[in-house]
Amino acid sequence: MKIETKYNIGDIVFLMTDIEQLQRIVTGILIRPNNAIIYHLTCGSTETTHYDLEMVSEKNIMLCV
Repeated sequence: MKIETKYNIGDIVFLMTDIEQLQRIVTGILIRPNNAIIYHLTCGSTETTHYDLEMVSEKNIMLCV
């Protein structure tokens, strides 16, 4: 079985709702039985989990204003 992911380990991403638009690094990818893909993102020493619909590859400078 081959599963395509939107992001790869090592990619820099941003959370759409983060008003600080901090850079996060994709440090892990979890494939759930229903093919849901969960990404582990690291920012500093904190790791959080997110779905790809929460993430973007470009910083949204409008949120920082």
